[in-house]
Amino acid sequence: MQRYFLLFTAMLSLCSLRAQDTETIQKEIDRQVWKPFKEAFENADAEKLNATYAEEVLRVTPQKIDTGNEFKGQNLTRFRQNKESGTEIKLDFWFDSRHTNEDTSYEVGFYRIGFRTNGKESIVYGQFHIVLKKVDGQWKITQDWDTTTINGNEITAADFARKPPAIFK
Repeated sequence: MQRYFLLFTAMLSLCSLRAQDTETIQKEIDRQVWKPFKEAFENADAEKLNATYAEEVLRVTPQKIDTGNEFKGQNLTRFRQNKESGTEIKLDFWFDSRHTNEDTSYEVGFYRIGFRTNGKESIVYGQFHIVLKKVDGQWKITQDWDTTTINGNEITAADFARKPPAIFK
């Protein structure tokens, strides 16, 4: 009986240690990717945003599949236009699930992007699926998929309101 108790205690300790490791890795991802991503997006800093991505990225949107990093050039153009028009951007998102090991993380969540130009506001809601890999000691986005609909239904403020936005310190 004592042998089973010791085995159970060892297994419980291992599970607890693994959960701490995952949490530590996710905090590292938050510091290396998500905090800079949010800051870059809100400051229309396309170079900083593009730096959160790996050299080779699979980017999927409802319109197409981009395997040639065209989106990085589009970020440069879009953010330059946003600056020229005086558009203010506010990005919030939260994670629905995060599955992480030592060198790969699969993260799913919802986002809200607010745009304000000349006093007019618009908000876009969506869902993302992101794969991150550790590349040369740095976490990078290697796959990026997002959509504004699920099963043909538009993602709304009510969908986003299910959880509070993530905060990165």
